Amino acid sequence: MKNSLLLLFMSALLFASCIKDEPLNTECDIVSAWVEGVQYAENFYQSSQMRVENLSTTEKEIVFTVRSLLSLPTSLPVYFDITPGATIEPANGSPQDFTKGPVTYTVTSQDGEWHRQYTVMFKEASLPIYKYSFEHFETIVSYSNSYHEFYEVDQSGNRLNIWASGNIGAIMAKYDSKPEDQPTYSLEAGYQGRGVCLNTQDAGSLGQFFGKPIAAGNLFMGRFLLEHVLSNPLKSTEFGRLIDRVPVRVTGYYKYRPGAVFTDQKMHEVPGRTDEASIYAVFYRNKDEDGKDVYLYGDNVLSSPYIVRKAEVASLPPTDQWTRFEMFFEGGEADDQLLDSQGYNMTLVFSSSKGGASFEGAIGSELCIDEVEVSFENDDD
Repeated sequence: MKNSLLLLFMSALLFASCIKDEPLNTECDIVSAWVEGVQYAENFYQSSQMRVENLSTTEKEIVFTVRSLLSLPTSLPVYFDITPGATIEPANGSPQDFTKGPVTYTVTSQDGEWHRQYTVMFKEASLPIYKYSFEHFETIVSYSNSYHEFYEVDQSGNRLNIWASGNIGAIMAKYDSKPEDQPTYSLEAGYQGRGVCLNTQDAGSLGQFFGKPIAAGNLFMGRFLLEHVLSNPLKSTEFGRLIDRVPVRVTGYYKYRPGAVFTDQKMHEVPGRTDEASIYAVFYRNKDEDGKDVYLYGDNVLSSPYIVRKAEVASLPPTDQWTRFEMFFEGGEADDQLLDSQGYNMTLVFSSSKGGASFEGAIGSELCIDEVEVSFENDDD
């Protein structure tokens, strides 16, 4: 019995000695990192982008890809899976401001002898982009009036007539006017180079006679059909140009000043109402079920059943400084076969008065735009 107790005591001492002598972990690695919470999911195109897995032991940077840095929260927690026993500073899951740039995390090994630093950053997705800088325009002379017509130039130097405005209709009520007298004209001092100025104007006695008292400055992808301007003005704006990719975001710069007095269709003042600018985009099918061409007009540009996705800037606060705006396309998925067969159109619309199509707004409202970029889904996705 005494021998058994002695053996048990010796075994316990030996076991305790093994525990005491076990070396502390010297590793100090981040294995994975992630953002969690439904309130942050909208910042990512896909939920899989909320996690960075299987980090190599040689990694020094951890990069999360987001839709936009502009809308990224200034207090965002990131969580880490680190090697056993190690500690991390700043604390695991502590909110940080990544909008100001990368945040450096230091991982310390369990034995306290080893340290490793990681740079954690958020960046915008790298997507195919179409850029519109509005540097190209032509001065069109019509009788005693002149106005600006905007166009793009492709890589081969070919002119692309994708833009339209209501200028050609607005000059009907004018005489001996210059481009700067029209609702839409080229702005010499844009955000970079030239830009576009849209302004809401009095349509004169002719406009009053036909019940169309104001002319809002507008610029859009599509065509302006002069033959409908008096009889059916909502049909005078034909929206849409062929597009071979799926749009996801539009960004750009704007300045906005609302006019002093908001009026309705009969030029009656509406007390307490302030004019608003409008920027939106629509991606839609350009063929119906019978294969006939589909275009959108002023009466259905935001309501047509052929719309697949649309985007709209929620608010454009007045500002006399160039200010960045952005909007995201929301809606359904595009059909790859239709996309390959040029089955979709897109329009991008700017207006100095949101209710301009209904002849409501404030004379003197002015919206300036420049450096507009449309981002598209990656072809490899």
